[in-house]
Amino acid sequence: MRQFHIQSPDETFRPAVQEKIDNLNKPKGALGELENLAMQVCLVQQTLTPSLASPCHLLLGGDHGIEREGVSVSPREVTWQQMVNFTHGGGGVNLFCRQHGFRLYIVDVGVDHDLSGVAGIIDRKIARGTRNFLYEAAMTEEEYDRAVDVGAALADECADGGCRVLCVGEMGIANTSPSSIWMSLFCQIPLDECIGAGAGLDALGIRHKREVLAQAVARFQSQYPAADVPTVVSYFGGYEMVTAIGAMLRAAERKVIVLVDGFIMTACALAACRLCPEVRHYMVFGHAGDESGHRRMLDALDARPLLSLGIRLGEGTGALCAFPILDSAVRMVNEMNNFANAKITKYF
Repeated sequence: MRQFHIQSPDETFRPAVQEKIDNLNKPKGALGELENLAMQVCLVQQTLTPSLASPCHLLLGGDHGIEREGVSVSPREVTWQQMVNFTHGGGGVNLFCRQHGFRLYIVDVGVDHDLSGVAGIIDRKIARGTRNFLYEAAMTEEEYDRAVDVGAALADECADGGCRVLCVGEMGIANTSPSSIWMSLFCQIPLDECIGAGAGLDALGIRHKREVLAQAVARFQSQYPAADVPTVVSYFGGYEMVTAIGAMLRAAERKVIVLVDGFIMTACALAACRLCPEVRHYMVFGHAGDESGHRRMLDALDARPLLSLGIRLGEGTGALCAFPILDSAVRMVNEMNNFANAKITKYF
């Protein structure tokens, strides 16, 4: 099992950053959350002139065995159909990547379809979908390790190209189900309070989803009464989700800011933090979605999302929409004049 060695930012640098922010020609604290974001990026990069150069977005695709239990309103073929659509530039993720200058990597790590001949899709397939965790573990230990390594390698490719901010998104029908279970087990929140409509289940569908997931968790806990984090992650997770965890951890190890999307990617961030708590310093949370329990999961991570727009598309779209706010924070600390240069009386 791969070990990550993530360093917490050196806090002795904080006073220098605070002095620069406080001497920008504005009332102290007047730019609110932008000042907090600027502080975070400066500490991560250990510089007074931070950069968000070469932003990259990983779009990871994978299918889930639990989809066979009717826990999603969307059929699994939508996963591969959307992956192909992304190569044509027609997805929400495409337009936001174009808008904000992100390099987009479309990666098949577990789609239940042969996409090997599709131009524009990076083939890192581990298997054609996970197993059905209602009856058995979604993936083996070997598959879990491989997914983490694939994510780490993708993060390395981005960082080697100069990337200073990495966004991760997913495409995988039924992946709100493992996300809800991770949330329940890691945050000690009753499972029913973690389960929502996903892509659009009605009340009857949500009730069925709760019954299926409750059975799966009960069977798991009877087998693993004191399961560690990797066991929980591999038993329920999707290949795209575990790959995201590997990418987040390696990005933080490389001192790259991780821009976190909605419910599913927040669940991946939660799992990453349980594996290596230091990764939390490198995370910026872009969006609070409408999925049941998302805000409670954010609270468990002491996370303040930048946006709340009702987005539940996935793909990383909420985080991409939040990027301009992060960009504004970095521009503030780099481009705003200070009192001395502007010849303005500092009045505090």
